[in-house]
Amino acid sequence: MTQHSRRRFLGTAAASAAALTLPRVARGAGAPDAIVAEIGKRRAESLARLTAWIREPAIAAENRGMEAGCQTMLRLAREAGFEDAARVPTAGHPAVFGTLDAGAKRTLGVYFMYDVKQVDPAEWSSPPFEAALVDKPGFGRVMMGRGAVNQKGPQAAFLAALHAIRGAGHKPPVNLVLIAEGEEEIGSPHFTDAVRRPDVLAALQRCSGVFMPFAAQDPDGTVTVNLGAKGVVELELVASGAKWGRGPALDVHSSNRARLDSPSFHLVQALATLVTPDGDPAIDGFAHAVRRPTAAERALLDAAAARLDEATARRMLQAPRWARDVSWRDALERMAFAPTVNIEGLVAGYTGPGGKTVLPHRATAKLDLRLVPDMTYDGALAALRSHLQKRGFGDVEVNPSGGYDPTTTAADAPLIRAQLAVYERAGLDPVVWPRLAGSYPGHVFTSQPLGLPAGHFGLGHGGGAHAPNEYLVIEPANPRLAGWDGAVRSYVDYLFALATIG
Repeated sequence: MTQHSRRRFLGTAAASAAALTLPRVARGAGAPDAIVAEIGKRRAESLARLTAWIREPAIAAENRGMEAGCQTMLRLAREAGFEDAARVPTAGHPAVFGTLDAGAKRTLGVYFMYDVKQVDPAEWSSPPFEAALVDKPGFGRVMMGRGAVNQKGPQAAFLAALHAIRGAGHKPPVNLVLIAEGEEEIGSPHFTDAVRRPDVLAALQRCSGVFMPFAAQDPDGTVTVNLGAKGVVELELVASGAKWGRGPALDVHSSNRARLDSPSFHLVQALATLVTPDGDPAIDGFAHAVRRPTAAERALLDAAAARLDEATARRMLQAPRWARDVSWRDALERMAFAPTVNIEGLVAGYTGPGGKTVLPHRATAKLDLRLVPDMTYDGALAALRSHLQKRGFGDVEVNPSGGYDPTTTAADAPLIRAQLAVYERAGLDPVVWPRLAGSYPGHVFTSQPLGLPAGHFGLGHGGGAHAPNEYLVIEPANPRLAGWDGAVRSYVDYLFALATIG
């Protein structure tokens, strides 16, 4: 953040006694020239590593390739210098834990995920696990594939940074603790167990913070520093004739609708009670714990609304307007501070070509609930169950699959101050943002017994996470965007900044 931006922010927030003060940051030392040269020399090698990784899908939701994905994660960690990397069994898919002792004064935790989202290849313009380099108009040369930006691309760039440091004859300037899981895309249901294993917990307790590699730039080059992330509950609602005691217990001819109730409409009616006509959450007690933004956080939103380009956001989302037709500033506040109830998928009966004239006996909805401070995963689930019961939908099954609480990290944490230092040294003026609208299991680090700062960092741009044609920019058309080498260097600079920041 430039001194002008910092003064502007502090001036706006000064009226609040609780104003969030962004610290003055030293520019710090960057990567030694020998390491920078090594990044370029190893470019083909590091891109080949990413290509091979994308071509080995590990999809937890489908139990596809998970053991192979864990073994690949182990190999990648060991090759990057985590020589003691080991498989951590859980009640679900295994985690990977390793340490890299560089003899440094400070230790940093690094969070990885080795699983990716499901795909429908028919929706992709390039096969999702081919990892093809293609030209994307307006962006440049990109790598397209599932996991390219979420999260294999940024993670591979971080590993490339470690290879470059060692290849140049250096040691990392901080010690590292790596914890990687294979269930992030299903809500990390067993990650807490892995982190609280005594040896993993002891190693993380030595860390000054934990970060997740991230492609933090918008298409116009703007970079964002997130001070937290929303939480999430992932779940399935199921209405069935058998459980309801009404309607059929198996699919029957649709003419029977005249004399039988419909489990599908029963589910639709239950879903309709979860939101207001405007789409806001209407679950009794769901949002009671929501903490409203402080004056300082509102000042961050004001500054972000002035800096972030609304047209770019609409174009990326292919959305003509915001919900409720709110202003850009209000849309940003809702992204950071509004809880949500979302239908991911809704399925009942026959969905193939033509009609089948059946009355389905079962209907299923996949939902996610996004949480903000001071909401909790357990509290949100309890509110949903109570709400359905009170409205006569107690028979509708609530099957949670995973999730986690929201996170918040202070702006003066060394983890954040180092990010500001690196971005400033690169000539960037970052937007400091209260909360990532997406979710990750950072609460495992920020809550007790660890109580650590946690966040995301990294230069570069990508898009299409959880969607078709996911990509990571390798050779940008926009000179303000970092390409592959720039992303790799940002991690080297970050480690050196963390080593020196007070």
